[in-house]
Amino acid sequence: MLKRISVLEQSASVMGQSAQQTIMQATELAVHCENLGFERFWVSEHHSHPSIIGTAPEILMAHIAAKTNRIRLGSAGVMLPHYSSLKVAEQFRVLDALAPGRIDLGVGRAPGSDSRTAMLLNPDPQSAARFPTQIQELQLWLNDEEFPAGHPARGVHAYPSGSTTPEIWVLGSSDYGAQVAAHFGLPYVFAHFITDGVGAKEALDLYCENFKPSQYLAKPKAIICAWSLTADTEENAIYAFRSRARWKLDRNKGLLGAMQDPKFALDNLSSQELNAFDRMCEKALIGNPEQVINKLNNLCDELNIEEVAVITWAHDFQTRLDSYQHLAFAHQARELTVT
Repeated sequence: MLKRISVLEQSASVMGQSAQQTIMQATELAVHCENLGFERFWVSEHHSHPSIIGTAPEILMAHIAAKTNRIRLGSAGVMLPHYSSLKVAEQFRVLDALAPGRIDLGVGRAPGSDSRTAMLLNPDPQSAARFPTQIQELQLWLNDEEFPAGHPARGVHAYPSGSTTPEIWVLGSSDYGAQVAAHFGLPYVFAHFITDGVGAKEALDLYCENFKPSQYLAKPKAIICAWSLTADTEENAIYAFRSRARWKLDRNKGLLGAMQDPKFALDNLSSQELNAFDRMCEKALIGNPEQVINKLNNLCDELNIEEVAVITWAHDFQTRLDSYQHLAFAHQARELTVT
């Protein structure tokens, strides 16, 4: 059953809008979502990507922390193989000092970019293989625990220390992340929006079946990140969805760019692509508020989870603000009905 809704903000590029404006809107959206009662607000990391321009989640999180008071803030995620574990621990220790007790450190193994860009970020071709080791290092540094005797990091600490600690989440879109999270007894996030749900149940079941209780977490804790959009009517939601759908159709042809205005998004498409658009509309988590809440709740029941982080792309920023507001109000209304 759906009990909590969160937000994943990717800072998607919009045709006719500056990158600076897109980044600034992330903070406005975070404040808006905090006021609406969302559980957490996560920001993503991508590199050299013409469609997704958020490259430094830890910096954006610091700016959002200064403008918010309650909502949890997190990365979804920091692409750990690009970086030193110590530096990531220090960055998130600072974030926790700015927003005590409400920082989530979501980490992923994927590059968040193409292979050439990944090599420029970290020339070590074996860096991804160190992902489990880096998670262990983060656990020790974030919790101010000592490394084993003889370890080169023994005696090295990640400052500033504090009374609260960032919570580590393992991100993934395959069985690998589920196994890593289960092994270390950490929360797990499945990227439903990347696979369109394919493999979600298998990965989440694998995580729960293999979960080893740890000092950080006594029982499995999992959520999914899913793409969704709602509007006052199903017709208006489908209209706004045109921008995202056109982006996906172009991406499938190897074309990456900014989202188009929905007014023109279906222009110059073949009959085959228009049919693909219709199939997308049938499958997507879009519609009026009641429809979307029902779809999300059914998805939670199917996957045996209680929280979804929703990603919403739209050409018009107000459409995104309205979508999250519709979603929050529909969720609150559903909770009142259930109780």
